[in-house]
Amino acid sequence: MLPRAAARALKARPAPPSPFPAGAASTQWIRRYGKNDKPRPPPRQPSQSDSGRRNVGSDYTWKPSQPIDFATAKTAAEKAAAERAQSPLQSQNTSQDAEFSSRQPEDDASAIPERNTVQYGRAKATERAGSTQEEFSTAQDEFSGPKSSKASTAPTAEGADGTAAPSGPLPDLRQGIPSTFAAEFGATEPKPSQKASEQESTVSESIEEPEPVAGGAGGGRGSGDLPKSAFETSVDRRRNKVANYSYLMALVFGLTGAVYLGRPWESEEEAAQHPDISSSWNITTMYDRAKARMSGQMSYYTEPTFPKLLPEMDPRPPYTLVLSLEDMLVHSEWTSKNGWRTAKRPGVDYFIRYLSQYYELVIFTSLPMQVAEPVIKKLDPFHIVMWPLFREATRYEKGEYIKDLSYLNRDLSKTLIIDTKASHTKYQPSNAIILPPWDGTPGDRKLVSLIPFLEHIATMGVQDVRKAIESFKGADIPTEFAIRETRAREKFKAELDAERAKRPKHSAAGWLMGALGMKGHPQGGMVVGEKTVSEGLAEGKMLSDQIREQGIKAYEAMEKQIRENGEAWLKEMAEEEKKMQEEQIKSMKSGMTGWFGGKKE
Repeated sequence: MLPRAAARALKARPAPPSPFPAGAASTQWIRRYGKNDKPRPPPRQPSQSDSGRRNVGSDYTWKPSQPIDFATAKTAAEKAAAERAQSPLQSQNTSQDAEFSSRQPEDDASAIPERNTVQYGRAKATERAGSTQEEFSTAQDEFSGPKSSKASTAPTAEGADGTAAPSGPLPDLRQGIPSTFAAEFGATEPKPSQKASEQESTVSESIEEPEPVAGGAGGGRGSGDLPKSAFETSVDRRRNKVANYSYLMALVFGLTGAVYLGRPWESEEEAAQHPDISSSWNITTMYDRAKARMSGQMSYYTEPTFPKLLPEMDPRPPYTLVLSLEDMLVHSEWTSKNGWRTAKRPGVDYFIRYLSQYYELVIFTSLPMQVAEPVIKKLDPFHIVMWPLFREATRYEKGEYIKDLSYLNRDLSKTLIIDTKASHTKYQPSNAIILPPWDGTPGDRKLVSLIPFLEHIATMGVQDVRKAIESFKGADIPTEFAIRETRAREKFKAELDAERAKRPKHSAAGWLMGALGMKGHPQGGMVVGEKTVSEGLAEGKMLSDQIREQGIKAYEAMEKQIRENGEAWLKEMAEEEKKMQEEQIKSMKSGMTGWFGGKKE
């Protein structure tokens, strides 16, 4: 069936009836496209140079091709050359094909294999250029001899006269490919005069060593001939735009916040707290008010937690002794073998328990509560120290934690602090006794040696402890106090011996009272312990010696009570603490159920 269909397709068919009137040319026909009624222009009349082309006439039916007659083509080419010589402009378009055919002798019948193997392209290119150049190896300068690597790799461009001309430096592609959008779509075509000037400047540039561009060293972004914006992508531009908007919003919010903080005082209480700052609307007072409000906000983080760290007591303790914890009462160290270990200073139990009968004891540390509280519980399990204070009670200033005694709610003339750093007590240096840090050495006695001095201040009723500390300025307090006490004892013994020498050995009144079992009180009724002061003085004991004896007896009684009842006390305190925790948990649960609408118990 397929051969039959092919034969039917190749069978000659009658031509369709022509829409044109009789006598009209067969090439003058009209094809309509939509509403376009204009006829197409008549086709170009064929010429002699159009021989062999398929689109000369209007007949597009397939016909078998004829063999090429090279003799006829040569004759036609010679005729076209003659016509071009007579009228070059008129015959330029019509003679292109003939000229092309005449320039290709490979189509000639007389071509031989030896002729076809010649480097035909270069020879003909030489003929068309109209110059007699040498072979490829000698025609180009770069092959004439050895050159340096810089000269061989320097970028060159072909000038207008055919010679090599240097071009500008290539763009730096290490930071990304520069954008060519502006060069392709936004740049205008330069004028011929501008092109010539640019070409002259390019030729005059040196390709040996390009000069560095100002502002760009090292070939980064913005260096070279291209600006920095040429390396920006659309993402970079959007990011820069968002950054600019952010800066603008930050500036607006900053100015608004400054004006808000610098507003006049809103209450009489604020004005009373800052009497030196008025409520006027000028730059200076607005700045002062904003600064005062900012410092008030920052004080939450830099000031102690409460303005009164210790509660009111009635009667108030006569003296308050503040003790540091780290490297003063204890020493902590870390080793790879044992980890963290804490050592208790020698005599610290005696120091705390003995002075507790004269002072209100406070442990004030710069460590956080969660770190220092377990150490204090181990150090003082019976709560001999009345008040522990932690880092939350210190003042933070320039990277240091300062123990400000003015927040203790105690009279500073009756308050002492013992610390290992002078910077911790720089607000009240006259109230401080600074000891060297204890490094854990056993047998240390520096802390215990302060007991006589502290006992003397508390028992003798010193009106201002700052004056007493000032009198030992520049000296070691325990050593200097021992020297002064020795001198006072020697003087007292000398006066006692002189008084005894003046008095009679026996008197009738003294004999009678002794016989009745009564004791006289010639110097008053002040009693220290079981004896009066006069009796102690008569025995050769100073008042400080008598007070010390009674203090030792009170300490021994306390130690006896701790040995006998210490375990029971610890159990009771543990039960009370557990009960308090249970009550806190219960109140917390009831608060949560009440918050969510549950029934309170």
